[in-house]
Amino acid sequence: MRKLLLAAFVLPYLLGVAGNQAFSASPGNPGEAEKGFVSLFNGRDLTGWEGDASLWNVENGILVGRSPGLAHNDFLATTRSYKDFILKLSFRLVNDAGNSGVQFRSKPVPNSREVSGYQAEIAGLMTGSLYDESRRNRFLVDASPAGSEKVIKKGGWNDYVVRCQGNHIVLELNGLKTADYRESDLSVSRSGIIALQIHGGKPMEVQFKNIRIKVLR
Repeated sequence: MRKLLLAAFVLPYLLGVAGNQAFSASPGNPGEAEKGFVSLFNGRDLTGWEGDASLWNVENGILVGRSPGLAHNDFLATTRSYKDFILKLSFRLVNDAGNSGVQFRSKPVPNSREVSGYQAEIAGLMTGSLYDESRRNRFLVDASPAGSEKVIKKGGWNDYVVRCQGNHIVLELNGLKTADYRESDLSVSRSGIIALQIHGGKPMEVQFKNIRIKVLR
């Protein structure tokens, strides 16, 4: 009888512990998903970034790029470079107007406001696509076939994940993999700055928050 009572109490406890351990190791557990990430934006100022302070500022903990209408593209860039990493951030195109993007493994173009390198596109139905800015000047991956239009929150907050390891680049938009690309050109750099874009043209506003990165060893 004592053995039966002991089993009745101990077995559920053991199952509960096992269940909790399984949950802790689950990829869906936010604590595990964010392990190893560090913030690139402190929510107060532009520390760690460089660019035109008349176009980029911090408002209520959000990084804001606001254009009165420009004849050129403009970028806010990190002061350090990154090679292999996972980058996560949230973005919003106010009123779903304008064009922006997240540069990575990129380089400033000498004697220019331009930045050259990979870009995670932020532009209407092309959001989620992989573009090669000021280098090959073309889309390397079009996100449309992946169904990006079904997950884009027009004018709302969207989540980007950029994964770079070796020659392999993967983009995820709101949990949907929109680009899976392997670079075959050995001359293309595998390290560089991260930069946020205000596209030339009509007035626009783009916002970013929760910018964090995990460097892969």
